[in-house]
Amino acid sequence: MLISSKGRYALRLMIYIAAFGDEEGKIALREVAERENISLKYLEQLVRPLMAAGLLRSVRGKGGGYMLAKPAREVRAGDILRAAEGATAPVACDGLEGTCGRSDLCSTVKFWQGLEDAIDSYVDGVTLEELARVPELNIDIDVSHIEGA
Repeated sequence: MLISSKGRYALRLMIYIAAFGDEEGKIALREVAERENISLKYLEQLVRPLMAAGLLRSVRGKGGGYMLAKPAREVRAGDILRAAEGATAPVACDGLEGTCGRSDLCSTVKFWQGLEDAIDSYVDGVTLEELARVPELNIDIDVSHIEGA
């Protein structure tokens, strides 16, 4: 599976919000753009699917920004990647969707399904809370301020 810049940057955005949000857990996209060296316009495009997936929410008004919609321990890396990328399938195979008339004759469908299952297992086995830890600083980020934490 090749993760595009959408998936990579969505993951970095969510990690940054989880690790460095203010006392309410929110952060301005402008700060993320500057710190992570990602275009603000690109981040603005990325927040839409993350909000639609129920992973982010916006806070309007003075001091507004974006915050996690649920605790970081409940958000899996796979949730973020699927919101940004659409799927974790390793190949474009109609057999994985059950829409191929040759699936019962094709010897590769089971292989691709097994690979997709392995990818899903891995990306769903890592939480945003785990990713938001900053090991090089030897600190754990306090995410207790995030709604439901």
